[in-house]
Amino acid sequence: MKKTGKPGESDAFDPDRFDRAILSVLAEDGRISITDLARRIGLSKSPTQARLRRLEETGVIIGYRALLDPVRLGLDHVAFVEVRLSDTREAALAAFNEAVARVPEVEQAHMIAGNFDYLLKVRTRNMTGYRRFLAETISALPHVAATSTYVAMEAVKETMLSDPT
Repeated sequence: MKKTGKPGESDAFDPDRFDRAILSVLAEDGRISITDLARRIGLSKSPTQARLRRLEETGVIIGYRALLDPVRLGLDHVAFVEVRLSDTREAALAAFNEAVARVPEVEQAHMIAGNFDYLLKVRTRNMTGYRRFLAETISALPHVAATSTYVAMEAVKETMLSDPT
């Protein structure tokens, strides 16, 4: 795995085929043993372990976690919320970013180049819970001037990064 050296990508790495194989296998099964991982990618245990450690130390692999089924947990109401801020200077953006990062119902928050400033993915139990959350939490975030909500009817595709190529 080497740095790409592309402008603006100082932390980007160019994984080789073994690194890509490790990432692909781990994306499917993060609990796989080193022995089984080595067998699946076609390397011995020691070089596989060294590559895995390097992928972790360089931040390519940022952690391991259990994937939870939100529907089984009663969190099947998904809304996408456009947020327009009253102030888009750096301090206002930083205040909004810091505040929204602490809200567990917000699964994703993206700054957008367009007619609004942020797009949030919000997961709640139901419409009543969402309505309360919008009024009491989103609207109270720093510098929020306006919101528009789009309720998802069905998740057609919803995955984490599993193919690093």
